[in-house]
Formats: sequence, C-alpha cells, structure tokens
Amino acid sequence: MEKRTVGPSLGSDSLDFSIKASLMGLLAILLFMLGYYRLPGFVADISMVLYSILVLGTMVLLGVVLTLPGIAAFILSIGMAVDANIIIYEHIKEELRLGKTLKAAIESGFGRAFWTIFDSNITTLIAAIVLIWFGTGTIKGFAVTLSIGIIGSMLVALTFTRYMLVWFADITKNNKLYGV
Repeated sequence: MEKRTVGPSLGSDSLDFSIKASLMGLLAILLFMLGYYRLPGFVADISMVLYSILVLGTMVLLGVVLTLPGIAAFILSIGMAVDANIIIYEHIKEELRLGKTLKAAIESGFGRAFWTIFDSNITTLIAAIVLIWFGTGTIKGFAVTLSIGIIGSMLVALTFTRYMLVWFADITKNNKLYGV
C-alpha cells in the first residue's frame, strides 16, 4: 500500500523536465547513429522518428496517459529499438567484410539478427505482460507503455528499416556508405 501527494507544480515540472531530457537523449542517439553508421544511421534515424510517432499514436488511440513511469518505459523501448538497429547493422557489416554484395549482406544480416532481436524482445514482452497482469497503478502504466514500445520496435526494425535499406542499396550500390 502506498500513498503520495504531489503538488501540481512539482508534477508538471517533473513531467516537463522528463520530456526535455527524453528529447535531448533521442537527439543524441540520432546524431550518434548518423555519425557512426552513415547511410544506415540515417535510415535508423528515419525509423526512430516513425517508431516514436507509431508508439505515441498508439498510446493516444488506446487512451494511455503518459506519466513519468510511462516516459521511462518509452525511453527504455527507444533503447531497445536502437539496439535492434545496431545488431542488424553490425551483422550487415560482417557480411560485407566477407565479400557479399550489398543486397545479399542486408538480407543475410537481417536473417542472422532476427532471432536475437526476437528473443530479447519476447522475453521483455513476457516480463511486461506479467507486470500488466499483477501490477497496479504506475507499474501497470509502465508495462503497457513498454509493451506498446516493444511491439512497435519490432515492427519498424524488421519491416520498414529493412525496406529502406534494400531501397537505398538499389540506389547507391556503394559499400562505403554502409561503414565498410
């Protein structure tokens, strides 16, 4: 049993600060991905923006209120989405170093990364479902936001990101743009 009383100005200030910190963190991630991964980083950046819109839009449609624990869950799910992109891109770079064509490296990289991404996301989703089932209040809100984020992350990383990388591979045919 827990009871807290927070004044409206303290709660509002905390929410504003958390949103600003989240946006600054997201900007730092976007810049890092662009600088380190070049063209795939650009694709990851587009995917992250789409992912954010998809998750926040889903939350609005479901009537989920964005609280401080919800912001924490959203940030955690962003980290997991970035992790999925990094796993995919590192596999693509390995395949390119082995001498595969760009398109073959993308297909093979996604194939090798799929089960790693799937396993990590499913185990986190199982934990979130347990929290939804047994949790109350802020714990349940955290778990719902995290679940939406995990599902959105997998959808965007394994479909949109893949499509964009293949599309850019058809246009560029330049391995240097892929960090190799």
